[in-house]
Order: sequence, then structure tokens, then C-alpha cells
Amino acid sequence: MAPDDLNAPLGQDKSKKPSKLGKPSIGIPQLLAGALALSGVVVIGWAAFVDDPLGGEPMAVVSTKPEPGAAVDASAPEAAVAKIAPSETPAPPPNGTKTVTIIDGSSGSRQEVAIPGNQSGATPAAPRMSADPKLLETTRHGAIPKIGADGARPSIVYAKPRQLSAAEKNIPRIGIIVGSVGISASGTADAFSNLPAAVSFAIAPYGADIDKLAARARSENHEVLLQVPMEPFDFPNNDPGPQTLLASLTSDQNIDRLHWLMSRFQGYVGLMNYMGARFVTSEQALGPVMRDVAKRGLIFVDDGASSRSVAGQLAGGQNLPFAKTDIVLDAVPTAVEIDRALARLEAIARDNGSAVGLATAQPATVARLAEWAQKVESRGFVLVPITMIAVKPKSS
Repeated sequence: MAPDDLNAPLGQDKSKKPSKLGKPSIGIPQLLAGALALSGVVVIGWAAFVDDPLGGEPMAVVSTKPEPGAAVDASAPEAAVAKIAPSETPAPPPNGTKTVTIIDGSSGSRQEVAIPGNQSGATPAAPRMSADPKLLETTRHGAIPKIGADGARPSIVYAKPRQLSAAEKNIPRIGIIVGSVGISASGTADAFSNLPAAVSFAIAPYGADIDKLAARARSENHEVLLQVPMEPFDFPNNDPGPQTLLASLTSDQNIDRLHWLMSRFQGYVGLMNYMGARFVTSEQALGPVMRDVAKRGLIFVDDGASSRSVAGQLAGGQNLPFAKTDIVLDAVPTAVEIDRALARLEAIARDNGSAVGLATAQPATVARLAEWAQKVESRGFVLVPITMIAVKPKSS
């Protein structure tokens, strides 16, 4: 009996036909391995025999040489310096011309290309007005205002008074303060472009480039105020911003915060509270602030946040120039309501001899103010900056 499959020697099965030589079966893994090997050979060959210092990085080739016989346009960005024969002496470049060296990455050759500067002969713009260093005191927060050694007061040095005729001195005066300058970019731009110089600008301490805004305002003859955030009744649900003066803090803490706020920019004639309905009713909290403002030669403007404010009383005791806002012009920010508020402001000025209106630097508000300002003086009023309304301190 023949042995079974378990006991039969290996390789003795004669019934199976041997595979034909030259026709092995090739699977997908072998094909992938071959493709990868071929790719590696191609890369190595490219690196060895192709002259490409940029390693295949995408590039654009731009000619910097003018065509033969073509004139070089010095104003064109692609203009290049024409080649100079060895016997020629190059002419000196025009004033303001800059020379840039271009290096060819493949050959290493260098070429000098002249870039024309401003040849219009126009005088560079003069720098905007900066604060007088004699009126600055250095603190840990930065420079803040002070009365100069010669008695010069910032409220006078930075004031932009109007020259009034004899007849104009006896007619009602109106002061307009546009606040939150620097917060709305479009409103701020409109205010600078469309409002007359007699309109005063109040700048919040949190805007961008506020030092430049203040300098520009003064260079365009606007008086500038610093808006100081003070505690409202619903604080902290209604938070004016960082470093807000609080009735719960000590006087030293509030003065330190005040000096931080004062150091944000310079060149202002005085301070005006931003919010602060609670703070301005507390003599204990507001008193030290008003004393510090007075000793620095500034004015103080009460924005009318509270009918119970003691700011006017404290200003009188400190011989501090003081003004108070009579009406917020854009409390309802529609054209109709702003026009009505301006009419009420005129009535107050006619009855009292002067009035102060407060508005925000928003495009719609600025547009109504600009139109009103063109006609208000024809109705028997004179538009003046805030220092011409603030009550002057008593002479000592």
C-alpha cells in the first residue's frame, strides 16, 4: 500500500508540473517598490548633472537690461542703469537716488540698479506740533503736564483762542466738544475734515495713535481735552475702561490712576470726565483729583453726567477754570433729534450768554454739526473753543 500524504517525503509529488522558467508572477508590492527606486535614481541624476542652484524653486526671470538703442525711463520700476564704457565717467546720481545691488543667483554676477528718489523739489512735511518739554513732569507712568518754572500754564500755552471783534465780544458764545475722538476711524476722519477749528476735541485715553491725533488737532488749531474715565452708578456692569477712577479707592490710588491717564498723550488744555455719575458726586473722591488738576495748570469740564455733581463747587475752591456741558447733542443719534438739540443749545446760549454742547465723533453726528456750524454765526452767535467759555480762576 502506498504511503499516505503525511508520511510521503517532500518534493516527491511527480504529478505537479514544474513552473515554466522566465514567466514568474509579479505582484503590486513589487511594482510599487520598483517605481520608488526609479524615482530615487531620477532625483539623484538631476542633482548630479543639472545646474540649478535654486533647487527647482519656482522663479520669474525679469530682464533689467534695456534693449539696444532704447532709452531708459528713469521713472519706471524696471529701469536699469545703462552700461558705461571704461573711458566714460558716470554722472553723479540725482539727489535722493538710491542704488540697489542685484546678484544673479546662478552666476554670482552683480549689477547696480538706480531707483530715482523724490525729484519734485517739494519740501518734506513739517513735523506735527509736539508738547513743550518745559510743561512736562516725569512720573513712573511717563510725562504728565505741569506749570512751567516761569508760571506758564498748559491751559494757556495750548489754547487756540479766536480773535473776536468788539461787536463779537458781546454776542452769545457756543462751545462744541466732540468726544471719543480716535475711537471711530471714519468719524474721526470726518471731524478733522469737516469741522471748524473752533470745535474742541476730547480724546479718550484708549484709542490708537492718540498722541499723533492730539498733535494733529493742535496743528489744525483745535483745542484738545483728555477724557478721564470715572465710576458710573452701575459700575462694573457699565465699565468706562482700564484705570477708571473709583469712589471706593483711596485718594493715592486714584491719583496714581489719574497720572497714568494723563501720560497717554500731551498737549491738552484740560480734562473732562467720561461717565462718572457716581464719582463726581463724591467730594471725598473727586476733591483730590480736582486739586491735582488745578496745580497742573489745566481746566476741568464736567460732561453733565450727574445733576448732583460737585465738580463746579470744588473747582471754585481751587481757582480751577471750569465749564459744564449744557446738553448732549446726539443722545438720540438721528439727524432730526441732533438738529433739535442744537436748537435748544442756541436757546440756552441766548439766555445765559454762553452754552456748551457735547457730541461723539460719529459720522452722522459730525455731518449735522458741520452743516450747523456753517450757519450758526449768521443767526447771532459766535463759535469758540472751550477755553473761551471756561470760567477763569481768580487772580492771586
